[in-house]
Order: sequence, then structure tokens, then C-alpha cells
Amino acid sequence: MKYLILILFVSSCITNRPTSRIEFEAMDSYPEGIAFDKDKDTYYVSSMRDGTIGKVTPGGVYMVLHKDSTLKSTYGMKVHPDGKRLFVCVSDANYSKYTSPTTRRKMIRLISIDVETGKRLSDIDLSDLVPGKHFGNDITFDNNYNTYMTDSFANAIYKITPDGKASVFAQDKMFETEGVGLNGIVFHPDGFLLVDNSATGKIYKVDISNPKNVQEVKIDQYFMGADGLVLKDKDKLVIVTNGGNDKIFQIKSEDNWQTAKLSATTIAADVFTYPATATMKGNDLWVMNAKTSELVDSNAVPSKKFDIQLAVLKPVPKK
Repeated sequence: MKYLILILFVSSCITNRPTSRIEFEAMDSYPEGIAFDKDKDTYYVSSMRDGTIGKVTPGGVYMVLHKDSTLKSTYGMKVHPDGKRLFVCVSDANYSKYTSPTTRRKMIRLISIDVETGKRLSDIDLSDLVPGKHFGNDITFDNNYNTYMTDSFANAIYKITPDGKASVFAQDKMFETEGVGLNGIVFHPDGFLLVDNSATGKIYKVDISNPKNVQEVKIDQYFMGADGLVLKDKDKLVIVTNGGNDKIFQIKSEDNWQTAKLSATTIAADVFTYPATATMKGNDLWVMNAKTSELVDSNAVPSKKFDIQLAVLKPVPKK
């Protein structure tokens, strides 16, 4: 009997070990955004501290792809469908070591980088689209290669056409909140956007053909601190949450995202450290541990090491 107890104990310890991590060194960079490039088998990561855009191999080797102190901070990023360009949100929202009164909470740009050379190919200023504070946080592409960006301070979604023309795509009373609001965003192939709100924990559905048609996705819970989103398939959406609730959730819809239910989560033993955004590598979901809590702790020593962590979603019991 005692051997059976020992076996069960050991098995439990193995089962509850944190999931796999890709650790890399990038001193004081505090990456927030992440995007996987399947053609190069490489992860791209941003930097809240100095704006540097880096790349990380599956073995944990970090290299600089693009560096420029005028970027201040970089956030959400996506590899363009052509596989040749990386699009990146640029702002000076909170934590840049290069912050200045002329850019702090005012600057919002969308840049594209050649993934082969690291050369900047485009740089679009969106700061004049809406008055007030700005925080370009995340982006997605639709089927026509238009880019949509969330502005977490202006309660707006912008649209940037393939030829670089930028406009306000959607604003709605439901988006409005204090602090960081609209955040993660994904395009659904049925012709709408899904976007989350960090402050309210709500998910919204925005019609591409009629952006005034904004609906709250009805769910029986809120996801406070909601950050990055990943659409796993048409009916499954992954939500990364942080700010005291460092966990990854998956919700499922059976009515084209009028409503949704919680279907899976990560477990406490996985110990994410302020997860921010996520990306898919094949069928695997990898999460950027941003360690943002260190940036608001005046006693914290700047981190040298960061990691990308595998998220394993466990089904929740059906009610």
C-alpha cells in the first residue's frame, strides 16, 4: 500500500510541474508582444523598455532584428500573411526608458519590418486620428490585408489599408473606460473582429462591413486583465489574462459569437509571470511572460532573462 501511495505522489508531482519554457537573455527588454514565423521557425518579440524588436530561436538564442530608440516601446505584433514582413505596434504608454514629454501617452505608430534584413519598410503615424491619449496595443489582418489596431487609451479601433491609409474604424460607448481598455484583437474569417477590454473583462464583436454594429459577446463571466487573443478555430478563442490573474482561458461559441462559454483553462501549477500575448506554433500555444509587474516595483532588479511558455489548456467540467 505504501508503494502505491508513493507512486501516486510522484505521479502527482510530475503532472503538476510547470509547462515547458524557452528561456532567453535580453537584458531589461521586457518583451510584451510575440509572433511565430513558421517559415523561419523563429519567434519575434517586442520590448516595453526600449522598443527593440528581437527574434528568439526554439533553442533560446535571442538576436536583435531591429533597434531604434525613437520606437520608445513596442507591443503587439503579427507576421503579415505574405510571410515577408513583421507589423508592430509602437507607443510610449508606460515603461520606456526613452520616454519624453512629447511622446508619452501621445505617440502611436504602426511599423513594418523586413524579416530577412530587419530593415524598416513603413512607418505610419496614427496620433492625429483621435484627440487625447494613445496606446497602440495589438493588431490583426483581415482577408484583404487591411490592418486593425486597438488604441487602449482612445477607446478606438483603427484601420490601415495595404497602401498605408489610416482611419478610425470603430468607436463605441461600450469601449469606453479609464486606463487600459481595448487590447487584444483578432479577425474572424466570417467577417468580424473579436476584441477584448482589459478594464472590463468583456469581449466585443465588431462587424467588418458595418463597424457601427458592435455587440458584447454574452459570457457568464468577465476576464479581468484580458490581454492578447488567439483565434484557435472558428469557434474557439484563447484569452491571455494578467494583473493578478495570470492565467490563460479558452472560450467556445456555438452561435457565431453571440454568446460563448468557458471551455478550458491553464492550471495554477503552470505559474505564468504576467503573461501578455500568445502565438500558435502548429497546434501548440506559446505565451510571452512579460514580467510587467517588475516595472511597477521600484525595488525590483531589472531582469536579464525572459521566457516563452507553453500553455496547456485543460477542459473545464460542463455545467
